[in-house]
Amino acid sequence: MAKQHGPRFLELVNAARVQIKECTVADVKRRQDAGESMQLIDCREESEYARGHLPGAIHLGKGIIERDVEERFPDPQTELVLYCGGGYRSALAAEALKRMGYENAISMDGGWRGWNDAKYPVVRDNP
Repeated sequence: MAKQHGPRFLELVNAARVQIKECTVADVKRRQDAGESMQLIDCREESEYARGHLPGAIHLGKGIIERDVEERFPDPQTELVLYCGGGYRSALAAEALKRMGYENAISMDGGWRGWNDAKYPVVRDNP
């Protein structure tokens, strides 16, 4: 079951969403199927990532993404598609990356839950 979010948190997320680019789960799947270049970043907790993630995704959790993104992706023009459980943490992370100069940071609305609901393939490290 999805977590119920508090009103101040939702205000924060909604303010971030007007500042960033977003895409849908279907957009990402279509682009994957077409072989388009993008870097998927799972910004959930490490334990969530280990239980399952999108094919081709790397883990940079919300708590460390701002610290580690420049080392992993020195070119701020790199297209980074971020996702989390439902699209909230990824929206906040995309906003932070945008402020750091990563104009091509995109949040996948719907996140992990939306991907699973669509029954798209996943990678499970720890079944």
